[in-house]
Amino acid sequence: MDPVIVVGAGPVGLSLALALARLGVPSVVLDETPGQEETRPARTAVLRPDTAAFVGRLGCADALESAGTRWTAWRIMRRRRLVERVAFAPGTPDDAAGPAPASPVHLPQHALTRALRAALAREKLAEVVTGSRLADLEQDEHGISAHTRGPNGTWWRGSYLIGCDGPRSTVRKLLDIRFPGRTAVERHAVAALRCELPWPGEALLHRSPPRQGGGPGSEVSARPLADGLWRLDWLLPPGRELVTPDALVARIRDSLAGWSGASPAEPGTGSTGTGSDGDGNRWHGPGRLVPPYELLDTGVHTVHHRLARRWRQGRAFLAGDAAHLLGALGTQGLDEGLRDAENLAWKLGLAWHHGASELLLDSYQAERRGAVAARLRAADQALPLLRDGRSVRWRTVLPGAARGRSTLLTDGHLGRGPLGAPPVYARTPLAPPAGPADGPLVETVPGAPVVDVAVTASDGSVVRLHDRLGQGLLVILVAPGTTVWDRRHWQSAGLMPRLTSAVAALPMSAELLVTESYPGAAAHTVLLVRPDGHLVTALAGVRPEEMTACAEAVRGGAHGRGAGAARRAGSEGAPVRPAGAGGPAGAGGPAGLGTSGTPGAAPEIGRSDSSDMPDSFDASGRSGASSASDGAERCGSGEGTTGADGATDAGGALGAGGATGARGAAEGRNGGAEGGGTTGSAGTAGAPSPVDPVGTSMLHSESD
Repeated sequence: MDPVIVVGAGPVGLSLALALARLGVPSVVLDETPGQEETRPARTAVLRPDTAAFVGRLGCADALESAGTRWTAWRIMRRRRLVERVAFAPGTPDDAAGPAPASPVHLPQHALTRALRAALAREKLAEVVTGSRLADLEQDEHGISAHTRGPNGTWWRGSYLIGCDGPRSTVRKLLDIRFPGRTAVERHAVAALRCELPWPGEALLHRSPPRQGGGPGSEVSARPLADGLWRLDWLLPPGRELVTPDALVARIRDSLAGWSGASPAEPGTGSTGTGSDGDGNRWHGPGRLVPPYELLDTGVHTVHHRLARRWRQGRAFLAGDAAHLLGALGTQGLDEGLRDAENLAWKLGLAWHHGASELLLDSYQAERRGAVAARLRAADQALPLLRDGRSVRWRTVLPGAARGRSTLLTDGHLGRGPLGAPPVYARTPLAPPAGPADGPLVETVPGAPVVDVAVTASDGSVVRLHDRLGQGLLVILVAPGTTVWDRRHWQSAGLMPRLTSAVAALPMSAELLVTESYPGAAAHTVLLVRPDGHLVTALAGVRPEEMTACAEAVRGGAHGRGAGAARRAGSEGAPVRPAGAGGPAGAGGPAGLGTSGTPGAAPEIGRSDSSDMPDSFDASGRSGASSASDGAERCGSGEGTTGADGATDAGGALGAGGATGARGAAEGRNGGAEGGGTTGSAGTAGAPSPVDPVGTSMLHSESD
């Protein structure tokens, strides 16, 4: 069978090719660049624990530890007052660590891309072809062909093709898929510098800092990197005003001086100028030191919110920035792109080895587009509450808790709540058949990510559950006392023989694991987990028939075909040549299969399905049609460039010459995801959201 074609060699495309190689699927990565990643210290990525674990399983764990950093805490301040401080758990998961959340991993994006390229270079089943610009696509019932231009211009034949080629995706344009949304939702000035701040290892979000006017719209964040580096972001007011080098240096000095707790021996009473204390420290303004710092990189980062109308068309798929743009309020575009890759890889693995139902392939769009749409919807509802500074009944928009603005603003940065928590595929078309009404067996709801508990593998090794993801279905038995006794004593006792036989009889590759405990689970509970770490179901004891029915459903089998036909969101009405899915789903094989939870009502805010979702919501949460017309797409190319920690303008470097003597423009000349100037009038804070579900009407224009 022909290899899978991946268009784009950013973090998402490289991760997808690596995940396919782990499943025994060959791939060709078409890279239009020369293959050299530009070093940009101010262009960083924040990976949540689930996406960091995914990248680590692909062979990049060492790079995450060496080039990245894990924060010890997150603090949020308002003016001069500490509002909240969240301590993070140790980097290594510990069952006894308590409720403390795990820290994200913060690293330069060029370091992540280079680590992924190095891992891919070691794979025999993957090939990266540089200097290959996509020019045309053709599909038929047996595969898909891609024509490239450049030094390696030729026709490539593949079984499937995935467009991971960034906001200006050529794949999306060739498939004639619209990309509606909002332009320039937020703008941030960004700087990477080496200095010492008062809270080593802790990240900070400072609202209304006094030295920057203390207004409701002023905001600065500081996030540590490895080797004593920090990334600082300043929220810019709406508009197109240029951020000059002098203005950016003034912001840096004001922020550093405001965070410095020491006062110099001032040269004179009431002095408001600048000077030196004789030890190399500088004071700035009335009595505050500007600690020494080295400026390495700067830029302006512009956030756009867009969502492709379709993510699958025949044998072609979209992923990453080609499918969605987000990044306001701390949400992470690269995180969502990596989740796209993980979700799609195991489904294509099954399709490549054994054939797959249309429902299984369509489930990629149903799950991932629905999750991103919910994220965008929550961000668009929260933006007017957090950015306007006006009196607004924000609790009526995000009901259910007395959550202050600071807490809500923190959610996206910490990966919690509707703005940041990992997705729950509560209405997946691959839901297993409804079981007996036994009540909830575990704290994890079907479709949600499983907890990373310690498990014992068949060879007796004790590993983390997340380390076993990515291959096949995981079947986990909760059996207290297994770590006390030698494996030889319990492997052939109790439920194990029957469970072993049931796992071996499943119609797909599966691995049996045993754990001492799982949150909320009683002894002898059996969990079924899909390869991307989402819970399929929990059963009370060994139930071979129900296990088989779940396995059939999660691979898009007979149950899924009937129950999920109405939910298909793939390529209805798509003007493409017929493209078969390669036959019915097969049995066994190295591609792991799984699905998520049973159908049911999802939360009003942050739900993962895109059904019955209005086009837009006003500040009160009521549905309303967007009157904004965002014009042409103005997003630059490049993978992962529009997340909250994504691209900064390549034209904005100030150089590494220290605090003064800044050179170059601090803002790009174009409004694009790769740079940061703003174009278009739509997308100001508080504007109605044009994020839409599949098939709904749009009252704004969009042209590619």
